[in-house]
Amino acid sequence: MSQKIEKSEDEWKGVLTPEQFHVLRKKGTERPFTGEYWNHKETGVYRCAGCGEELFDSTTKFDAHCGWPSFYDSIDRRKVREIEDFSHGMHRVEVVCDTCGGHLGHIFPDGPQPTGARYCINSISIKFDPSKETEEA
Repeated sequence: MSQKIEKSEDEWKGVLTPEQFHVLRKKGTERPFTGEYWNHKETGVYRCAGCGEELFDSTTKFDAHCGWPSFYDSIDRRKVREIEDFSHGMHRVEVVCDTCGGHLGHIFPDGPQPTGARYCINSISIKFDPSKETEEA
């Protein structure tokens, strides 16, 4: 696994755009149907926008009709961490990059098989890499 990345708030502000900082470091959310990847269909991998870790493969991406990129699995479940989230008066499960701790989105149990999971991810939290295909792909 990748070595953990720790930076101060000022260091993160120096490498992320204000929008990325708001979502990745402050647990913000982009509006549905506005992100770069919600309707993206190219083949490749999606990396963490904060640290570059490979998180999701395009072969697991599906249209959940929710307005955010959705995946039914991660490349390696050790690369994403799930955290109970009781914010906004509801119970959800937050998904963060295990390498840098960046907020990616949330996971829900209403996805397709084979996992039944829906990783609902903010486009601003990820970067698409068309030149890379994972070993599993």
